[in-house]
Amino acid sequence: MNDTAGLLTLLRSSRDNTLALINSLSAAQLQVPYHPGINPPVWEMGHAAFFFERFLFQILDKAPSVNPALDDIWDSFELPHEDRWNPGLFPNKDDTEAYFRLILNRVEERIQSKALTPEDLYLYKYAIFHLNMHIESLMWCRQTLAYPPPPSAKPPRIEPSAIPAALGDAQIPSGLYRIGMPAQAADYAGADFCFDNEKPGFSKQVDGFEISKTLVSNAEFLAFVEDGGYQREDLWGLGGRRWLRHQGQQHPVYWKKDNSAWLERHFDRWLPLQTDAPVKHVSYWEAQAYCNWAGRRLPTEAEWEVAALGNAEGQPFNTLPWGKHMDTRRVDMDGAHFARLPVTALPEGDSPFGCRQMIGTVWEWTSEQFMPYDGFSVDMYPFMSTLQFGDHKVVRGGSCATSSMLIRGTYRQAYLPERNDVFVGFRTCALHPSF
Repeated sequence: MNDTAGLLTLLRSSRDNTLALINSLSAAQLQVPYHPGINPPVWEMGHAAFFFERFLFQILDKAPSVNPALDDIWDSFELPHEDRWNPGLFPNKDDTEAYFRLILNRVEERIQSKALTPEDLYLYKYAIFHLNMHIESLMWCRQTLAYPPPPSAKPPRIEPSAIPAALGDAQIPSGLYRIGMPAQAADYAGADFCFDNEKPGFSKQVDGFEISKTLVSNAEFLAFVEDGGYQREDLWGLGGRRWLRHQGQQHPVYWKKDNSAWLERHFDRWLPLQTDAPVKHVSYWEAQAYCNWAGRRLPTEAEWEVAALGNAEGQPFNTLPWGKHMDTRRVDMDGAHFARLPVTALPEGDSPFGCRQMIGTVWEWTSEQFMPYDGFSVDMYPFMSTLQFGDHKVVRGGSCATSSMLIRGTYRQAYLPERNDVFVGFRTCALHPSF
């Protein structure tokens, strides 16, 4: 989608989704309490607008700031996270929305009035995709605070569910596979946009392995819970035991038991636990402990990408399990089902090896630390990746709250291992291949 009309479509849908998420909350709801995993929604809207202003107008066009006094307020690097709750620090909702609309209208005018250079195209996409990262965080903010679902949400499935039929493991053969985005995407002339942490792509010899065709379901994780998995210290590593002592949890954060029935909080409602749906809102430590209990392991980052894309050396390169172009009928994304479909649903999105829901539904924990690829070079926004290198874990695939325009199989996201407030789950690998 490299033409003017395509860019305008991306921009307008991103603008409309942001405004819908903000304007569907009351004034009282917009005054969110401090939480380390969220931002004040009004600040997020201003910050996203400033990102467009900074890179397209201030840097590229050398234009003066709309309001120099607010530049540091909207800049996430300049304003520490905890300071974003200071009353009166940034404009009210109406004034911030006016700024948001002003900047995005100027972006529209710029797209329509200037010839698209490769650099312009790259910067437009970068800023639009950055806005969509904040659309996802506005969605998980609602889950964190028990607010109503986003306007995009479909009615949640609440009918009784059964334990899903097992699809077993996919057998992935040894081979030389391509990982990350290819070299031609590393410059502005590349047709496929990517972030700096996805490049430069490389070839890697991967040993054969077996990986579950489906995400770990609520039924599978419930068996771990009911077998005392949160009480057995032998299943938890040192970091996991420290997290467990701090959290004091006995089950996933949004679960509870009502008499004999298990419930899960879906935004502002407690609903019956869908046993055939994927487990979500679990930390890396919980995923690791489950694997120890089940006699399994988490996939490495390379294994996950191979299972999702199957980009063998010498074969056509794909960015999605089914090819090169997003098809939203194949995924749970864009704030629709919120990972309440069965783990066996959406077979049309299967990877070349038959792995299901590797794009969308939930971010998937891998076993790896988030580190740069060899030859890494910082992109236009130096803090997109570098601040996470070393102490974050890699998650892959996107989630139900991720915008479908943003994701591809090479996309790398990083979360601290204790994060359980985002839409994150996992799938497992056999400890040793049987073939």
